[in-house]
Amino acid sequence: MHYQPNGGWIEIVCGSMFSGKTEELLRRVRRAEIARKKVQLFKPAIDNRYGQVRVASHNGVAREDAVVVACADELLSLVRPDTDVVAIDEVQFFDMAIAAVCDTLANRGMCVIVAGLDQDFRGEPFGPMTQLLARAERVDKLNAICVTCSASASRTQRLIDGKPARYDDPVILVGGSESYEARCRSCHEVPGKP
Repeated sequence: MHYQPNGGWIEIVCGSMFSGKTEELLRRVRRAEIARKKVQLFKPAIDNRYGQVRVASHNGVAREDAVVVACADELLSLVRPDTDVVAIDEVQFFDMAIAAVCDTLANRGMCVIVAGLDQDFRGEPFGPMTQLLARAERVDKLNAICVTCSASASRTQRLIDGKPARYDDPVILVGGSESYEARCRSCHEVPGKP
C-alpha cells in the first residue's frame, strides 16, 4: 500500500492469468490490516471459482472472505464511510462504471486497490481496465511464465479442447488452469484475429 498524504488514491495490480495478481492484492490487504486500517474486500458475482465469498490465488495459498457484488453501483452502496481501504479482485469483470466508482472512493480519501487482467484472451484491453489504468496513481504489471517457452508471459491463452480459442469466441469465460495458460507474445495464438 502506497501512502498519499493528501487523500485517496488508486492502485492497480494487473497482468496475465497466473502472474500473482490476487496474491499481491491479498498481501496489500494484509499489510493494511496490520496497519490497523479498516478494509473492505469485494469480488464480482460472476467469479465463483473458489467459493462464492472467497477471494483466492490460483495456488490456493492466499485466501480471504469478500463481499460479492453484481455491479459497480452495488459495490459503491456497500462501502462503509469509515473504510480506509477498498480492495477489488477480478475488476475486469465489472461494468464500465467501476472506473468512476473507484474515482469516487479515492476522492473520499480511501485507498482503492484493484487487481485484474489488463488483456482478454485475444490480447486486447479487457473491459474497464483502460479507464482504470488511466486514472490510477500506481500501476504494477505482473508477468507469469510462458508454459510453452519459459519466457516472461504477459498474455492469457484460452484453450478449448486443448486448442487456442478463436477470436470470435465469447470474451468472458470464467475458468482456471483447465481453460487458460500463461503465454509470451510469441507463443500466444488467436486464430481468426483480424
